[in-house]
Amino acid sequence: MPIANRLYAEFLGTAWLVLGGCGSAVLAAGFPQLGIGFAGVALAFGLTVLTMVYALGPVSGGHFNPAVTVGLAFGRRFPWSDVVQYVIAQVLGGIAGAAILYVVATGKAGADIGSFATNGYGEHSPGKYGLLAAAVIEVVMTFGFVTVIVAATDRRAHAAAAGLAIGLCLTLIHLVSIPVTNTSVNPARSTAPALFVGGAALEQLWLFWVAPIVGGAIAGLAYRLLATED
Repeated sequence: MPIANRLYAEFLGTAWLVLGGCGSAVLAAGFPQLGIGFAGVALAFGLTVLTMVYALGPVSGGHFNPAVTVGLAFGRRFPWSDVVQYVIAQVLGGIAGAAILYVVATGKAGADIGSFATNGYGEHSPGKYGLLAAAVIEVVMTFGFVTVIVAATDRRAHAAAAGLAIGLCLTLIHLVSIPVTNTSVNPARSTAPALFVGGAALEQLWLFWVAPIVGGAIAGLAYRLLATED
């Protein structure tokens, strides 16, 4: 598949993830009154990935996440020569999704976007969890997510079930970690809304690049040991 097609697929898939996942948090989580809550937001994130993996996975592999791309590269399942291009497409796609969401969210009188679904720790954590807790949960959850991805897309796995496994895994991750960091496990997802909020969201953004990338890299390396047939 030509690289331009693959990059567009990554752009589009990541935009959908941010628009659908963060959109559920910004527009629907607390509306009206209780809204869809944490569980609804977790399901929305899972559904965004599930739908786009099936729709665009055949084109680009359906990463939609720099941590996934890096993890697959460490696992020798993706060429390092394409990593930077994929990451740029994912970040731009996330920004596009956040821009659409911002226009919608501010489209009524007295609109207040609040934290705009940004990630954070300390005072900016939904449950006021500190830096260490945030770092650990992001590394571990990204490790689990990338492990599921590389395993579900392994040549020995049932290809038709991969999207379902990946989507459900992301839902589970959000159910666990929304109270800690508002769940990143995806630097592109974290960067996009942070650019619209600024302040602490940008100051703390480093963690939501470092921790997911570390978790993804460990998962890629570890799966090489798990998958060996020698």
